[in-house]
Amino acid sequence: MNYYIIYKPYKTISQFTSDIKKKKCLGDLGFTFPKDVYSLGRLDENSEGLLILSNDKKLNHKLLNPEFEHKRVYLVQLQGIITNEALKQLESGVTIALDTAPYLTKPCKAKQVKKPESLAPREHPIKETLPTSWIELTLTEGKFHQVRKMTAGVGFPCLRLIRIAIEDLRIENMQPGDVRELKREAIFKRLNIQL
Repeated sequence: MNYYIIYKPYKTISQFTSDIKKKKCLGDLGFTFPKDVYSLGRLDENSEGLLILSNDKKLNHKLLNPEFEHKRVYLVQLQGIITNEALKQLESGVTIALDTAPYLTKPCKAKQVKKPESLAPREHPIKETLPTSWIELTLTEGKFHQVRKMTAGVGFPCLRLIRIAIEDLRIENMQPGDVRELKREAIFKRLNIQL
């Protein structure tokens, strides 16, 4: 079995190939992965950060099955200066639109943070002509565009979204496009999953 973590860059899709020629894919990172490795979970094209790749079906089941809740931590740049009221709304749950029906998100943790000093620059920088703020959002679920829908739902649209951790597995000092191979025991331990 093979286990990798990558810092998925902005404007890269979470798959190895695409029918759309202009799309950047994981196969464009310049790293040779085994042919049976795939992304466990997704980040949309405009999101950045931690992505796990593996060919371990057991790990895939544990990470994607909703009954095995695990923490996902996001660093989010918002348009406007976030209020305490909006943070409380995020924590208690926000009704977002899904394909089937409106959905009330599960309680989560939300806190305002300073802009990280060591943050990797984005390929297409955000023009900060208006005030922005940063939050750290910790979820145990992953609905389609959930973070973006939640922050917009409380009046603060998402400008930049970076997944910085899944359980105790963190991107730490990785840069966009970096790839690290991990041992099975190490990745299961950091994800708080029993072998």
